[in-house]
Amino acid sequence: MLRFCLAAYPVAVITLAVATFCFATDQTADGLTLNLRERPAAPGKGATAATEKKVNWNPKKTAIVVCDMWDHHWCKSAELRVGELGGPMNEMLKAARAKGVFVIHAPSTCTDFYKDTPQRKRARTAPFAKTPVPLATAERWGTAWNWPDGTREAVLPVDDSDMGCDCKVKCEIRAPWTRQTAAIDFADGDAITDNGQETWNLLTERGIENVILCGVHLNMCVLGRPFAIRALVRQGKTVALMRDMTDTMYNPSHPPGVSHFEGTDKVVEHVERYWCPSFVSTDLTGKPAFTFQADPRAKK
Repeated sequence: MLRFCLAAYPVAVITLAVATFCFATDQTADGLTLNLRERPAAPGKGATAATEKKVNWNPKKTAIVVCDMWDHHWCKSAELRVGELGGPMNEMLKAARAKGVFVIHAPSTCTDFYKDTPQRKRARTAPFAKTPVPLATAERWGTAWNWPDGTREAVLPVDDSDMGCDCKVKCEIRAPWTRQTAAIDFADGDAITDNGQETWNLLTERGIENVILCGVHLNMCVLGRPFAIRALVRQGKTVALMRDMTDTMYNPSHPPGVSHFEGTDKVVEHVERYWCPSFVSTDLTGKPAFTFQADPRAKK
């Protein structure tokens, strides 16, 4: 009787069911499908054309680090851009968590604000794990700092010697931040730290191999903080930058004299050449990549 029913069942329906099952299985096996853009080159060598490759990462072995998305900033323009970026970044993080990605919030010098939260306690109590190479000990702006490595990278392509404020009336440099922007949620399974050793402990505890960086500012903290690109690449992690979910501190009146957003693009290219590939949030969300409203290229 069962054989008769199967024989009588429409072939197209059986084919569709098998195809649907295979698609679901493939999706689970593929995990995170990212389109990584890179342009590797050694210092002193000419620029290379960007190349893109598709990779599949296991979401259970992947983390996202949210760098310095503070509630306030000494530069008004920078604070406005963080405010604009916060909502879309929150939606991206929701999509990442749904896929199984671990999220680390890293609001530098503000972790005491969260001292009694389970997310902060998770970072403090993660089992100690020795790093493959010693962590940076030099300090800058309240945390350990990974300075540019002249043997690996050229000088940054933008002049941020004025600290990068692009307001018409230059803002006073101070430290007004107290916490991460309220636009970004903390989920139960997230962690909070601005410490390199705690970051390494969290990654090791979960067997995480791949780390995605997002947040601000790319030419400063996203490269130099103890949980950020230079540090994680030096420790041997597979690192990628989410290039539409970042910003720079760059004043267009300084070299190379391009717009603020073109300056950010140049720093992204610097990262792609010397440190790690990049991709856009579309790969996680399925939605168009984020662009700032003030970027004239977004209107084209």
